[in-house]
Amino acid sequence: MPLEDLVTLVDHWRTAYDWRSFEERLDRIGQFRTTIDGLGIHFLHRRSDRDDAVPLVLTHGWPGSVAEFVDVVDELTHPSDADAPAFHVVAPSLPGFGHSDKPDAPGWGAERIAAAWVELMGRLGYPQFFAHGGDWGGVITTILGGRFPAHVLGIHTTFAEGPPGLTTEGLTTAERAWVEEHRDFWRHRAAYAEQQATRPQTIGYALVDSPVGLLAWILDKFAEWSDTQDSPFETTSRDRLLDNVTLYWLTRTGASSARIYSESHDSLDPALRVDVPCAITMYPRDHGSKCPRPWARERYRRIVRWNAPEVGGHFPSLEVPRYFVADLRAGMTAVRAARE
Repeated sequence: MPLEDLVTLVDHWRTAYDWRSFEERLDRIGQFRTTIDGLGIHFLHRRSDRDDAVPLVLTHGWPGSVAEFVDVVDELTHPSDADAPAFHVVAPSLPGFGHSDKPDAPGWGAERIAAAWVELMGRLGYPQFFAHGGDWGGVITTILGGRFPAHVLGIHTTFAEGPPGLTTEGLTTAERAWVEEHRDFWRHRAAYAEQQATRPQTIGYALVDSPVGLLAWILDKFAEWSDTQDSPFETTSRDRLLDNVTLYWLTRTGASSARIYSESHDSLDPALRVDVPCAITMYPRDHGSKCPRPWARERYRRIVRWNAPEVGGHFPSLEVPRYFVADLRAGMTAVRAARE
């Protein structure tokens, strides 16, 4: 993390950043808590006033939070275009993240979280729903579609992972480049994941003790994983990034959020298959998450829309929010049509 960039952002955080305005935005969306399987779960919930709106759960990943979705909830629930689809939006905070409780015992991995989301949506009056996610949210969304087809009508994800052992034979040149990029990322740029998967508590002490350390740990990922040239602030504002980091800081979740890696890293069931309709988007600068379509088809059996846009990175709802909304709508429209 370049020193000059960090010093500049720390100064802005200390002297100009306004946390209260972000609190007010969360309140306007609607934020709540409930207890599921013994753990307090925080979630945003905004209902649409459209009679044809459908329920949609949005799941964030690491180092994100519900802050990823604050700029898109209004347009998803109350579209400016009357012909665009509308959604009742639910955006939970993962266990150990934000205002959700911190698990005090092992066991809160992606499978258990997916089951908790089914329970949450049922309590809200949505026994059947659609799901979207990226990063860990994409893993959880995949599990939702694979394990709970009676409840999950279809999924849209920016993360797709084929089962292990697939060959590169028959892949296009572009798809082979994706595979090499993926391998390079996990071999040379994934020290953060190995640390959090194997020794999360050790790095966790620093992340809950030093706000500058926490900022550097998270900002490094926004800088590398965003579709930018020199700075993540080309696409994501300083204040929106600080909303996300401050949420981690004030709730002291730097350590507890890291534990999702130790609970779930490389744990997606090789035998899991998703038979509900799927829409998949592979953003070009989402370095560690791009999957060739032939590989994806081995797990996601009904891909009804595949999209590989020319712009966007790991945080599309922050980087390209208008495109993200349009793409999510298009994906959900294709998914719904496949069920008719």
